[in-house]
Amino acid sequence: MANNIRSTNLRFNLEKDLQRKAWEYLQAMDKQEFRSYSHAIALALVDYFDRYYRTQEDPYLETREREERFVGQIIKAVEKSLKQTLPLFLSGLTAGMAQREPQSRASLPSHEEPEPETDVDWDFLGE
Repeated sequence: MANNIRSTNLRFNLEKDLQRKAWEYLQAMDKQEFRSYSHAIALALVDYFDRYYRTQEDPYLETREREERFVGQIIKAVEKSLKQTLPLFLSGLTAGMAQREPQSRASLPSHEEPEPETDVDWDFLGE
């Protein structure tokens, strides 16, 4: 087991912004999430170098990721807007259909035959 463990020393110069920030992150890290400095540093290094080598192989990776995040934000905003406005729109549509329904029934032809209209003056027949 001792052959599987490698040890190294880290030192942080707190006068340098990047190193001070790294040290502050280590001090403020969630101990439940990150079990140790070694765990946090290993995660950070693997994430950094995985991304570094992927962007070396694919220079447009970062741009595509940003575009995908942007599209995702648009989709979420549209979904949120639809959730808020769709019920109101549908209730208005339903009310409009209910309001039009009696008019459409009234405009349907009836099965009774209408009396013919004439312009005949019926007074002359009585004379």
